[in-house]
Amino acid sequence: MTTPLKVMYLSPVGSATANPIFGDMVRDHKLPQTEVHITSLPADDGAFTHIEYRAYEAIVTRGIIRATRAAAREGFDALAIGCFYDTALHDAREISGEMIVTAPCVASVEIATSLANRFGIIVGRRKWVDQMHATVRDIGQESRLAGFYHVGLGVNDFQTDHDHTNRLLVEAGRKAVEEDYAEALILGCTLEIGFYKEIEQELGVPVIDPSIAVFKRAEYAALLKQQCGWVPSRKWSCEAPPEEEIARFGGFDEGEAFGDRIVIEAETTDGAQIAAQ
Repeated sequence: MTTPLKVMYLSPVGSATANPIFGDMVRDHKLPQTEVHITSLPADDGAFTHIEYRAYEAIVTRGIIRATRAAAREGFDALAIGCFYDTALHDAREISGEMIVTAPCVASVEIATSLANRFGIIVGRRKWVDQMHATVRDIGQESRLAGFYHVGLGVNDFQTDHDHTNRLLVEAGRKAVEEDYAEALILGCTLEIGFYKEIEQELGVPVIDPSIAVFKRAEYAALLKQQCGWVPSRKWSCEAPPEEEIARFGGFDEGEAFGDRIVIEAETTDGAQIAAQ
């Protein structure tokens, strides 16, 4: 029997409100042999429902690091950080051991550029663009970016009125496709979840949902780890902090690492659930 893959989807906020939404996404898209835990940070880390501001990111970064280290110790093969800012991605990778860590912007761009030569990113607010643009530039894909298209919605607004949100996303996508010649679109917030199919039908180009993209990219990395033995490098820029220093400095392992957790177990070939070891 194939050993189950073990993937964590970490919402890097101190609120578990959106966890059931991500849980439904995982049930619809995971491989049968994958066990997935959907979780968020403890409310004690700051009961944020979004981290649109760098100041908020700074507060939750410690929680992401602690959660990453805890997930690695629990034996997860891969972890997805669920914010399109890719908050603390490089920091988390340093202390993830043999667990692979990815995040939505990197994952979505990787997928979009495998489907098209030119892509656009639809975001909620103009505030987000500078930081997300820097990520696209850093991963070497700026020349293929048609542009960013903001719709005037904050993170908490996307799920409030679905019809209104969908209209705004379609309008922005139409501008990207028909005026700036984007051949694929990326939704630039994990809470834009659930809209991509309608936009695809309306505009006729692939639309990447970042919550699906980051989860599937993490799952694929876990599969490659199991099948090919590919684990993260710990050389040079990927060097991990010395365990002696971590123990001496403290703060990495103290306290609760996770808030509420939804566990979606792996299945056997006959449909029964199995737990990862």
